[in-house]
Order: sequence, then C-alpha cells, then structure tokens
Amino acid sequence: MVLNPVISKLAGKLVVLASASPRRLEILRNAGLRFEVVPSWFKETLDKRLFKAPHEYAVETAKQKALEVARRMPLKHLKTPDVVIGADTIVTVDGIILEKPVDKHDAYRMLSSLSGKEHSVFTGVAIVLCHEKENEVDYQLIDFYEETKVKFADLSEDMLWEYINSGEPMCVRKNVNSETHRVRAIDRSLRDVFINVFCKQEQITVLWCISGLLDMLYTSFVVTRSLFLSQALFTASKLRVFDLLHTNAELDVEQVAQEIKASVRGTRCLLEACVSLGLLKTKEKSSRPVYRNTDLATRFLCSDAHFSLHGYIQYCNDVVWPLFSLLESAVLEGSSQREKLQESQSAAYNSQEVRLRFMSAMHCTARIGATAVAVAFDLSSYKTACDLGGCTGAVANELVKAHPELSVSVFDLPAVVELSEHFHPQHADNRVSFQAGDFFKDELPKADLYILVRVLHDLTDEKLHVLLSKVADACTPGCGLLLGEIFLEENRSGPSLGLLQALSMSEGKQRSATEYSQLLKNYGFITAHVKHTNGLLGAMLCIKGRLFLHLIMATMKSLHLQ
Repeated sequence: MVLNPVISKLAGKLVVLASASPRRLEILRNAGLRFEVVPSWFKETLDKRLFKAPHEYAVETAKQKALEVARRMPLKHLKTPDVVIGADTIVTVDGIILEKPVDKHDAYRMLSSLSGKEHSVFTGVAIVLCHEKENEVDYQLIDFYEETKVKFADLSEDMLWEYINSGEPMCVRKNVNSETHRVRAIDRSLRDVFINVFCKQEQITVLWCISGLLDMLYTSFVVTRSLFLSQALFTASKLRVFDLLHTNAELDVEQVAQEIKASVRGTRCLLEACVSLGLLKTKEKSSRPVYRNTDLATRFLCSDAHFSLHGYIQYCNDVVWPLFSLLESAVLEGSSQREKLQESQSAAYNSQEVRLRFMSAMHCTARIGATAVAVAFDLSSYKTACDLGGCTGAVANELVKAHPELSVSVFDLPAVVELSEHFHPQHADNRVSFQAGDFFKDELPKADLYILVRVLHDLTDEKLHVLLSKVADACTPGCGLLLGEIFLEENRSGPSLGLLQALSMSEGKQRSATEYSQLLKNYGFITAHVKHTNGLLGAMLCIKGRLFLHLIMATMKSLHLQ
C-alpha cells in the first residue's frame, strides 16, 4: 500500500478519531491506519452568524471537537493521545448553512430547494498534536477545509419522496445527492491529513503531509468502483434488462434469466448489482424476490424513453471502452488509436448496423444538450436555419419547438440522411427538413442562421479553416452562427467531461469560450452572446459583421499596437 512508509512511522503512537462517523472510520481503516475512536462531547452550538464564511464554521467546529477529546482523555481515560483528528461537514446553498431536517416535510422543503441547483459541501478538519511536557500537555493545532461542488438533477416528486421515506435525508450533512440518493458526494473529510511523527533515527519531530497519497488512494477507490459500475450498466443495457422489466414489471431471477438467455447465477448477481446502484428495486413476492425498474432506469435506460441513453451506452460499450483501453498508447504516441481499433474490427466498422448505432449514440447525447442550446438566446429575427452536421435532427427539432417562426434544414452526409428517418419524431414537424451533402466539398444551403453543435471540437485546423471559410462565404452581414460546445474553463481546469474527451486524441481540440470567440472572429463573426447553460453544452451566438466594421476594428488594433 502506498501509505505504508507513512503508517509505519505511527507504530506505537496513539491516534484518536474524535468522531463515530462510519464513513470516517472506513476511510482511515482503508488507509491502513490504527486508531481509537473517542466521539467528541462538544455540542455544536456555535453561532453561525459570527462566521464570515461557511467553511470557517466547519473548521471551528472541527477544532472544538478535536480539542475537547484531546483535553478529556488525560483526565477521563488516563492516557494522552499523540494525534487527535476532528472533522465537521456542512451543506450550504447560496452561502446559507442547511440544518438537519426536523421531519419529513422539512426534508421535502430542503430537497426541493436543492433540486436542479448546485450547492457546496464543506468539510473542516482539525489535527491536534499532543506533546507531554512535565505535568502539562502542549497542543499544536493544524486545520484546513475542503469544498466539494455538488449538482442536483431535477428530481421528480416520486424520487424525492422515495428518498425521504428511506430515512437518509434525516442525516443530510452526511449524504449529499448528485443525481439520485444512490449517488452521493464522497465524504472527503479526511482527504488531507497531517500526521506528526517522532522520527527516532533523526531524534526530531517530522510533520508528514500525506494529502497527495490519500488523494491517490481515494481516487483508486472511485475509479475501481466506476469500472465495475460501467461494466454492470453496459451488460444490463446490452441484455435489455431495463426494457424487459419496463414491459414485464416484477419478474423474478429465473424469469429474467430465461428471457435474456443467461445463467440464473449470473443473472442474480447482475440484478443485485443493479439494485445496489439504484437502477432496480426489489421486493418479496410469494417468498421470492422480484425486480422492477426505478424511476431513474425508466427515464434514461429504457430504449424507448424520451431521454433514453440506451444507444449511447451501447456505443460506449462497443467503441469508447475499447478505445480508452488503448489510452496508454494514445498518450505515449500523442495520437488517436481509433484507426488501430478499426483495423481490428474492420468488418464491423463498415456495417450499416454500426453506423446506425453511432447515430443512436449521437441522438441520445444531442437530445440531452439540445434544449439548453435551443432556448439559450432570442432567435426571433431569424426565419431559416441550417444545422451543419445535424445528424438525426435532434437539435433542429428542439429549435423549431422553441422558435415557432423558424424552419431548419439539417445538412449532413448522404449515408446519415438516409438513416435519419429511424430517429424522426412520431409527429414530425414539417419545418425540419434534411438535405444530403458534404459541408467540406458542397455548396452550403442558404440560411439566416447556421448551427454548429459538437462539430468544431473534432476538426483539424485545416478542416476548421475549410468549413468556417465556407460558412463565412455563405453568410451575408447580419447572419447568425449558433455554436454549441463544451466550453473549457479559461485556466483549463475543467469541466472534466471536456478534458477527458480530449484524451481520445481526436484530430481536433477542446476550447474555452474565449478561444472559440477568437477563432470565429478570424472569419468575420462577432460574438454577441455566450451562455454557460446547466446542460452538457455551452452556447454562443455570433453575428457576421459588416466589412466597414472589420476595417475599423483592424485599424484600431493597428493603432493600439503602434
């Protein structure tokens, strides 16, 4: 274990955790640390109004917890600890600290206020180092805090009450939802621990900082769980377990195994794993457990659900997972491994079935981000739009819903247009049309507004120049360009989704909003609005400027440089 060199230095030292929290016990035990548990008697009655920031309250409470135990133990336990660790976790929304709910109705009020919003979880940590000097004890204090941002999904009434009735919200500061109550923010209260160790060889006191090592340890736990979770989800989706239980609710293990043509033992393990992940529910019926979908599975995992991710999950299983298994080679070579994968699966990659599966994956992800992009700006001044590389028309359909006066033409490759009918809504809007063509080679359809959603990030500089030059030539002054992309933070520290996608080493690159704005400016487009939506994608609306305006801007820039 990576912590062995540090843990060994604590041999013979009395380390005390001033908390009975099961999670904090688990973290320290998993780290290989030997310690005693002495819950603090400190009453959490500090006046929150006295603290300028929420984290100060959490840190001070952690200090008082640790100090109370450090001072009590020599008197009540007749032994002096070497290290006492205290921690306190709080949840804040808009700078206000949330209290523990007093009852179910209070829990509903609190969770309703969190639904669809981002909030912060602060954990204050205090380490008390105890040094015995003659007849007194000297206390050295180290404290710090950690903030974790958590985003709630928009939770339905059923999901809220299911969670409330489970009893977990009554300890809201220890269980924080990010998607549903099955997915909790990791309690990182002991992520950074400073351990004071007496080094006998040097006869000096050494302060060990093991925060980086613990980060590695916690990350490995999360990654391992994510790997297992992904494979369980991929397998259940591929075997259409969620579709089966949507059509035939409350089947037992033998019935499911028979329908998916799998072993009873394997099916039981898969179903139980899905229950633990909050994807399935189980109950006793005629002395046998039966299974059914949770609301989460019904909304996102059934193939016919409006926001179904079934196609995307299949694509991840068949393409993304094998591609990222070659990540080491991609990093060493600095190039995409997609061609290697295609060579090993050449027949499959050229099949219509795989193209259809790819389109299904794109359709799933497009529908999730399409609404946020479609409603981001007032587009009432535009009557005709052209969605370049619009694939199945998911974005186009959301646009015509949001803007009644707009008609959209989806311009994509002939093979894509041919298969797009598989994804048309049941009641297709005649304001959405499809036109086959190659936007690198063919003339672009005339329009007032051109749309590029999740296109530019995947193109080389050469292809970008070709496409944006063609769009600029097709636009008259005043024409618009609507861009939908993942916008990186300016310091490239997030969001992780965009940076992880960049690891695929595709031909293009992920950019910040400023970088996209500068890129489009080079082709005569002036950024009018930028919106960081709550969805997967950010949105940017640019206007094709008039020639004299660009001449003025160029002149001013020249004068400024002089």
